[in-house]
Amino acid sequence: MGHEHHQHSSGKNLKLAFFLNLGFTILEFIGGIYVNSIAIISDAVHDLGDSLSLGTSWYLDHKSKQKSNSKFSFGYRRFSLLGALINSVVLIGGSVYVIYEAVERLMYPEHSDAQGMMFFAIIGVAVNGFAAYKLSSGKTLNEKVVSWHLMEDVLGWVAVLVVSIILQFKDIHYLDPALSLAITLYILWNVFKRLKETLFIFLQGTPRDINLIKVRERIESIKGVASTHHVHIWSQEGEHHVFTAHVKLHNVNGFQEYLKLKAEVLKTLESYNFEHFTVQFELDSETCILE
Repeated sequence: MGHEHHQHSSGKNLKLAFFLNLGFTILEFIGGIYVNSIAIISDAVHDLGDSLSLGTSWYLDHKSKQKSNSKFSFGYRRFSLLGALINSVVLIGGSVYVIYEAVERLMYPEHSDAQGMMFFAIIGVAVNGFAAYKLSSGKTLNEKVVSWHLMEDVLGWVAVLVVSIILQFKDIHYLDPALSLAITLYILWNVFKRLKETLFIFLQGTPRDINLIKVRERIESIKGVASTHHVHIWSQEGEHHVFTAHVKLHNVNGFQEYLKLKAEVLKTLESYNFEHFTVQFELDSETCILE
């Protein structure tokens, strides 16, 4: 019952964070244009990416509860990778536009409404801070990742707040576009890092938290195992991994000995907590048709 309550709570928290972020993003775009602040517009682009992330997380939180079917036999977890790719493309496109605008603003400085910037910065700290607080106690990976991302947003708005205070005392026109470039370059650095990780998982690279060579060595160290081949480890979405292998046995005398050896190999794999593993056992008299 407690587990079901937590699943409902995680979806509720992500839903709340999504609508808060999306509503504020729309307000940012309007406000950024109104107060003539490219820094606020750049953060609006960032928050648009966050809204996509939150929307995807909320959708997947619901979708992940669905069981696998004939269309998606491994389930729906890899949908999160598609969401990450779409999110990355949107952020890169938006960031390129913001950099273009910021550079132009540095070349031809314009006055920004410092009081308006401060107003939006205070709302930004409050909205993102509240959303981060609501997700900070979450148990799911989605909630934890989104919570840290929202805390980054809070720090970004603190920077906008500091600049807006400085501008009220001294009208330094390049401060706003300079801050915009700093925020955007930081966003792009994180986007490319995440995009690299996403593509690595998409291309079924071996998960970094598992050493394939050591897994093979552990299996091959079992008495009665001659060798392993066609060993593959890939991840569904970065957290749940899948393992497949062919294991060659030798000196197996009788069916009971075969069952005992098979159980020992499978027990070794269970220690890695794979989401799914498939092992084809072959006797030393057999020839693998895939070799």
